[in-house]
Amino acid sequence: MHSDREDVPAIDSEAEFRAALQGCRRCPLWENATQPVPGEGPLDAKLMFVGEQPGDQEDLTGRPFVGPAGRLFDEVLGEAGIDRAEAYVTNAVKHFKFKPRGKRRLHEPPNAHEIQHCRWWLDIERKRVQPGLIVALGATALESLTGNRKGLLKRRGTVEAVDDGTPVFVTVHPSFLLRLPDRAQQAEERARFRDDLRAAAAMVA
Repeated sequence: MHSDREDVPAIDSEAEFRAALQGCRRCPLWENATQPVPGEGPLDAKLMFVGEQPGDQEDLTGRPFVGPAGRLFDEVLGEAGIDRAEAYVTNAVKHFKFKPRGKRRLHEPPNAHEIQHCRWWLDIERKRVQPGLIVALGATALESLTGNRKGLLKRRGTVEAVDDGTPVFVTVHPSFLLRLPDRAQQAEERARFRDDLRAAAAMVA
């Protein structure tokens, strides 16, 4: 899948990037979100992690991976020997998509149209960071990066590539672990996720 890459502007500074993202009207998700959530991390990061989209807490703080899945992600990164401060962490979609239920805002997965329109911003981030390896966390990230989200669990642990040849390591999103009802299964999957992150880190060591 290609985004309209010829329109990707040369964005030099972080302030410029954030200002451009703030004005994004590429799909309707901006209308209900508090703010767009850009990626964060050093621009010389060897590892780039791409998740799905901001959740409730990310939407309110303007930072990626700070909610329950983000806290779990940080824990497992630490167990895998990866310093989050040295990685670039972002999402395939930059605005929170949700359905209001009472006072709560329930996460809704972005559709193909929203993923494709937001791929433009991910392309800018990739161009700025030029990571040695991108880790696709879950099906939405995989669709954004490779154009195909099917068979995530079969593709897990494999290495694919984006259109410019940058390798993409496939794994699950940390929220997958949080949704598992069984404690034993959760522990097993957490260990497997940690192994995936270790394998990714070893590829750029």
